[in-house]
This record gives sequence, C-alpha cells and structure tokens, in this order.
Amino acid sequence: MAEPGHRTARAAFRDWRGRRPFWGGLLLALGGTEILLTEKASLKVVMHIGMQGLAGYLLPALMLLLGLLILFNPAQRLFYSIVGVLVSLGSWLTSNLGGFFIGLLLGVVGSCLAFGWLPDQEARVSRRQRRRERADA
Repeated sequence: MAEPGHRTARAAFRDWRGRRPFWGGLLLALGGTEILLTEKASLKVVMHIGMQGLAGYLLPALMLLLGLLILFNPAQRLFYSIVGVLVSLGSWLTSNLGGFFIGLLLGVVGSCLAFGWLPDQEARVSRRQRRRERADA
C-alpha cells in the first residue's frame, strides 16, 4: 500500500493520460506500426507495394512519429492530427492499401480523436462514483 503522500504509478499515469489526447495519439501510432509491419509481409500477401517502395515506408513511419508527437506535445495536436489524417489516407496508395485498411482506419480514427480532444475539459465521473453519490443523497 502506498504512503499517504505518494500517488501510485497507476494514478500518475491516469493524470498524465488525462492531460493529452492519449487514445488519438496511440491509435495513430498503432496504425503506422501496423502498416510498417505489413510492408514486411511475404510476396503472396502483399497486394500493392506502391511508388518505388520509399513512400511505402516513409508514410507509416511519419504516422508513427505523428502519433508519438501527439502524445508528448499535445499543444500542437491540431497540426499533427491534420497531417496524420492526410498521411493515413495517402498510405492507401503507397502501402498495401493502407495496411489492408486496418492501419488506414486506425490512423484516421486516431487523428480525428486527437483533433477533437479538448484540453480544458473536466474529468469524467465514473458510473460507480455517480451511483455512490445518488445513494448518499
């Protein structure tokens, strides 16, 4: 059990996650990773290598980088998310139809989540806590 003055690692991570568009950045980074991994698939699985192969590696690497930048520099999330959605859509042409649509969808959804995130929003109250408050009242 933690001492009264110290927070647990889970609580510290929850606070850190709450101050940034965590799920948007994570999904964008996972989309880029998934596309990079499908680039290494065997030739029987590969459907479309793309323009000279360089863009097929560059765009998913950029998706991964943008996802990490959204996580660690949330002040610039609007720019990163706009570039992220454009790069995700561009991966459809350059690398295995966007990682067989999985990486493309992860990137687009993650970019949209990061774009729509509001930094000054109050923390959500869990159902359990609302039930306790209703029961106490």
